[in-house]
Amino acid sequence: MTCDLLTCYGGVPKNFREDQGAVYRVTDYPAGPARQQLYKELGAKGYNVVGIVCSAEPIMTKWKWMLAARLPGKVFVLNENGDYFWMDYGHLATIRYFILFRAGLTGSGAVRTLARVVLFPFSLLYLILYAITVHFRRSLRTQ
Repeated sequence: MTCDLLTCYGGVPKNFREDQGAVYRVTDYPAGPARQQLYKELGAKGYNVVGIVCSAEPIMTKWKWMLAARLPGKVFVLNENGDYFWMDYGHLATIRYFILFRAGLTGSGAVRTLARVVLFPFSLLYLILYAITVHFRRSLRTQ
């Protein structure tokens, strides 16, 4: 079995043997043609399974989901607790809960998050009006 690794770190994980798979570093593939070449190269390998580690840090988020969308293999998501689920229609409830949990919309934090979303436009409007008022008063004083 071969296991290829796409990483943002410079080194190789301790137990990863490069004779069992290739290591791809995102720093070697800047935006543009190089990145398209990586997508093409990985797509040509015909993976059966694609694993994505979704820890609490937003590291390589765009890379992970782009590869999940472009590679033909069945995708599984592994979180920081070692829990995993397959991304398919049979696990829609788990996927929905995972997304809501990451967005802070589960448990007691849901009310606070929703309140922030609702109050954001009013807070922004208040700050804009305050800035306009201060600058207008300053311009009156300098004339």
